[in-house]
Amino acid sequence: MRKKSLLLIAAITVPALLAAGGHGEEAGQYLAITGRETDFVPRLFNFLVFAGLLYYLIADPVRNFFKGRREEIASKLEEIERRLREAKEARKAAEQAVAESEKKAEEILKDAEKEAELLAERYRGIGKREVEALERQYQERMDLEERKMQRETIVSLLDENIGAEEIPLNSHQVVDILEKKVA
Repeated sequence: MRKKSLLLIAAITVPALLAAGGHGEEAGQYLAITGRETDFVPRLFNFLVFAGLLYYLIADPVRNFFKGRREEIASKLEEIERRLREAKEARKAAEQAVAESEKKAEEILKDAEKEAELLAERYRGIGKREVEALERQYQERMDLEERKMQRETIVSLLDENIGAEEIPLNSHQVVDILEKKVA
């Protein structure tokens, strides 16, 4: 800060001192007209008037520019802070959604395991009933085949050993045998 003010003072006074120095004949004429050797004071006065006018004309627009710039920066900062808050809220909401999704996934997994268990038990029961039905059918078929074989064996034995002439049957006995077969 001190360097800047010294540099500003030097920038103002050095040109003024150089311009104020007499240059031979011109310096003598100025002395004769004004009664002074240099025109430093009038030039300084002119500079101050110029600086005052410049300040008067430019101060408000410069002040307004910087005020507007400051407000613009403040509004951008508020916008950034608002977006940051929204992003934090969105992140929090997303984390909650993820946590809820994980809970739902666990529930779905448990439900799927239970359902798989129930389906397995159901199909075990169906399979067991089908095996029992197949065993019954097999046993019935075996019984049927056994009876069929017995009949065939009996018929073949009877056909070989006993002829139709050897068994006397009357019509009454044939009707009785047919009634037993039908019943």
